[in-house]
Amino acid sequence: MTADYAALKVQQLSLAADVVGEGLSRDFSPGFIAGGDVGFEQQGTIARGVIVVLRWPGLEIVEHRIARVPVTLPYIPGFLSFRECPALLAAWQQLTHRPDLLLIDGQGIAHPRGLGVASHIGVLTDVPTIGIAKNRLCGEYSPLEEGAGACQPLYCHHQQAGWVLRSKIRCNPLFISIGHRVSVDMALFWTQQCLRGYRLPEPTRLADGIASRRKGFQRWLNVQ
Repeated sequence: MTADYAALKVQQLSLAADVVGEGLSRDFSPGFIAGGDVGFEQQGTIARGVIVVLRWPGLEIVEHRIARVPVTLPYIPGFLSFRECPALLAAWQQLTHRPDLLLIDGQGIAHPRGLGVASHIGVLTDVPTIGIAKNRLCGEYSPLEEGAGACQPLYCHHQQAGWVLRSKIRCNPLFISIGHRVSVDMALFWTQQCLRGYRLPEPTRLADGIASRRKGFQRWLNVQ
């Protein structure tokens, strides 16, 4: 697998310029909220894109889709979205319930060039999107308190890109950032609204479990 990374960088910067960093509100009333994640199969040659659609506000699963797509790029830090977006888009195109808000397990604009996988898929689908990553890719933040709910602003490129949130006591924090068509404050608010006692918010917790092929999720959802 080879790629023209100079051309991909130009494409990243172009897509990043299309990201809208405003949108949603506390009064926003979605019909459906979805979570998305990508795993890999067959020694990393197949990307397994997963989107789980949940009904708001109860967050009951109404649909989940899995798409397997050949991987066309090697893993190169900073270009992960080009490996993952084709599988996410393929799963998205299978949906019969179109979500009003999409939470992606990955970075939004908290990325060296402002285009993590959440922003990439958000721009391509033009749906309000939030990036919820398990690890920091870039940016600075002040130390967090130990209690659940502690948060600090996450700054990238001298501006606030999102938040660092300790969603559960004795757990590592989450790195929440603008994906597309959502403000920095609403990215935090809607992530908090989707927490159900686990480290990850429910939409990405379910997508992560299916994408990672965890046995409990496979039995529960009868994933093949």
